[in-house]
Amino acid sequence: MNLARSSAAEAYAEPMPDPKTEEMRLEQLQKERAERSQAEDSNEPAEEKTHDRRADRAAYLKEKLDERARSEDESG
Repeated sequence: MNLARSSAAEAYAEPMPDPKTEEMRLEQLQKERAERSQAEDSNEPAEEKTHDRRADRAAYLKEKLDERARSEDESG
């Protein structure tokens, strides 16, 4: 029984990402997927380019949020 408590304590001892950071990261992932889908469905080259740029921006922001989450984990 003591071993079970120890395992549970170790699981919680690991740093958890900030919920707000994780929420924003997931939001950017969803935006990127939606924009990529809209780019594929676009009939106009300009519209496709606009959606591609938006998807690229969302991917960039998600990457920055990933870096932030890693930094938060390291700082504990």
